[in-house]
Amino acid sequence: MSDLHNQEMRAVYAATLNELIEANPNVVCLEADLSKASGTNPAVLEAHPDHFVNAGVAEANMIGIGAGLAIEGKIPFCATFSCFASRRVYDQIYLSVAYAGMNVKIVATSPGITQGPNGGTHMDFQDLAAMRVMPNLHVYSPCDVYELRAMMRHMATNVQPTYMQLVRPKVTPLFDDSYTFDPEKAVRVREGGDVTLVSTGYMTSFALETAEALAADGVSVELLHYPSIKPFDASALIASARKTGGVVTVENQSIIGGLGGAVCEVLSEGLPTPVKRLGIPDQFGEVATEEYLFDKHGFGPAHIAAACREMAAAK
Repeated sequence: MSDLHNQEMRAVYAATLNELIEANPNVVCLEADLSKASGTNPAVLEAHPDHFVNAGVAEANMIGIGAGLAIEGKIPFCATFSCFASRRVYDQIYLSVAYAGMNVKIVATSPGITQGPNGGTHMDFQDLAAMRVMPNLHVYSPCDVYELRAMMRHMATNVQPTYMQLVRPKVTPLFDDSYTFDPEKAVRVREGGDVTLVSTGYMTSFALETAEALAADGVSVELLHYPSIKPFDASALIASARKTGGVVTVENQSIIGGLGGAVCEVLSEGLPTPVKRLGIPDQFGEVATEEYLFDKHGFGPAHIAAACREMAAAK
């Protein structure tokens, strides 16, 4: 078993940044006064102080600094809470990064309900939707430590403005050291014939747990994990929907415009198919546990299972 297996996501983020800096001195770590939350303080700060920039509580300025560094050939990884990495700096990303084609990597930590204790002001349920409509910007959401490391290695070696969600704590690993990341490809985690379950990021481990439980009840779920929301692998989705005839999506986001929106867009044009979207409805967040929010909004494991059963039966 790899030493990554039991680590927090943020610990692997920091360790991988150190690895990338050692391999390429152009890689730079940027923070907006949340480096302890991101895991880079003390890991990156102590190992590579000359490659560590704290912009302070000035997220828009951090993006501007990142764009300036990119102009000079640097590869900046700019991290902050997802609410600040998207809502607060949208115009700066739009103009200085995406429009200008700057090789900036924006790392959005604590997406969706994983912001629990900080409540509605910090719970960003819209960032996948908002960022995927921005031209020239890739949008990623890794599901475990192995995918995170592979994704960061890809980001560091490919010139592409990128936005990546990052859950901070431990997440149940799905993959291993052999995993390779391709933004053009969905990952078929489990093959099935009764219903297609589509997930991304934080929800994929819950989706796999549900698919395995449903198999014991005779419901065959095909699980597609999308580490990349943009670009989006339309062919894998269409092929699976053609086989199963019904699709359920689940995401740690609003059901409007994110993964569920991408799935509906593809299928409405490519293969009209019934779709049930699970996630946050058109509401703000609140201070609460994940279990409470799963139950309130209906997208936890029990709700995923019920939606899959209903979709399989409806055919």
